[in-house]
Amino acid sequence: MGALAAIVLLPALAAAWARGFGPGFVVLALLWCGAGTLLVWRGLGTGAHPHARFGPANRVSYLRLLLAGLLAGLLAGPWGADRPVAGAAGAVSTLAWGVVALATLTAVLDALDGALARRSGLASAFGARFDMETDAAYTLLLCLLVWQAGQAGPWVLAAGLMRYAFVAAARFWPWLAAPLAPSRRRQAVCVVQITSLVCCLAPVLPPAMASTLAAGSLALLGASFAIDVQALAQARTLRPPTPRLEN
Repeated sequence: MGALAAIVLLPALAAAWARGFGPGFVVLALLWCGAGTLLVWRGLGTGAHPHARFGPANRVSYLRLLLAGLLAGLLAGPWGADRPVAGAAGAVSTLAWGVVALATLTAVLDALDGALARRSGLASAFGARFDMETDAAYTLLLCLLVWQAGQAGPWVLAAGLMRYAFVAAARFWPWLAAPLAPSRRRQAVCVVQITSLVCCLAPVLPPAMASTLAAGSLALLGASFAIDVQALAQARTLRPPTPRLEN
């Protein structure tokens, strides 16, 4: 992981510095990547990855984490100010399109890890959790960027915080932590959510249209969570009660 981090981060941070990005960009990017790396090492220590090799699928997930770190660095400054005014003449912002390109690459790489894990025979509970947590963190990051760019109001953060609210709720209602069966619907909604947020960052999309798109994908995500909560609630009522021991 260290070699991959050095290959990706060092040239990118050097180029950003040369382009005029301040120290805040570098600090935020390194904080994101450092915190993510520590969590990965912690996950590996749980034994959920029983293989001797880290594996190509996990390397792709880690690459996505590093690329997201570069996007996280943008939160240090008002990069959205570099966007063109709607209807103004002239070329659109190179920086804004660069953000869209990087965000798209980070999203597209998500299609590789599952196939690589199965093909290499290195699938694991760690890899599945790594992919899911990367998606969740990336969604929240995209929400922050959309808000920062002025493409939607702070309500857009609900899409990125929904899963974390679900996890927090499971601490009070443990039945929410029960495993869910794999779902094509859940995967499709995740793809739609991330794709919609990336589209909202496009400099040619007016804020009104971006807000509408973000609101639609948020409603779809909320409906998907509602279906899962209902399924977990039904499973709880059908679960046989734990037998009591008689003295």
